[in-house]
Amino acid sequence: MSVTTPYFDQLFAKNDDPWEFRQRWYERRKRALTLAVLTRPHYTSIFEPGCANGELSAELAPRCDRLLCCDTSMAAVILARKRLTEFSHAEVQQSRLPQQWPTQAFELIVLSELCYYLDRDDLCSLIDCALASLTPKGQILACHWRPVIEGCPQTAEQVHELLQVRLDMPRLIHHHDSDLLLDLWCREGASVAELEGLR
Repeated sequence: MSVTTPYFDQLFAKNDDPWEFRQRWYERRKRALTLAVLTRPHYTSIFEPGCANGELSAELAPRCDRLLCCDTSMAAVILARKRLTEFSHAEVQQSRLPQQWPTQAFELIVLSELCYYLDRDDLCSLIDCALASLTPKGQILACHWRPVIEGCPQTAEQVHELLQVRLDMPRLIHHHDSDLLLDLWCREGASVAELEGLR
């Protein structure tokens, strides 16, 4: 069974930064890696489900014309809205996924530290929703903490294996280290050099 909303509500009731996104070097490094692997300097639209308190959201916002974020916890939504106040093109919604997937189309979907909270059936539904809302040249980025998390129905390895099979798109970036898995899939499949006409 997927992890339920009260679990996250309880985390944010005690702490506005329960995973120490602002303090820990692991988190700052992960955000830097996430931004570095993006093959385009700018995107028309980005969707970040499971945005928590909006730390990654604030770094994605300058890279797009429109940013939609969501979280299942209302406390997290309030924090993310406050974090994104300076970005008028950013919106944060309370949504439970995959059931409340948005209807808009996106050029980039960022699945960061989210998918292992979902059971296999919910993750399959989420992937199908992501594919249905992806633009013809759209990209999906996934980044997940590698060690096993107690209470999570899946591991990072299981998540990325399922994404690789079910997305059925070229994988442009494949960075795996002892802490995290980071992959970027793109319908177009062109490298940065190819996009700039260098190859």
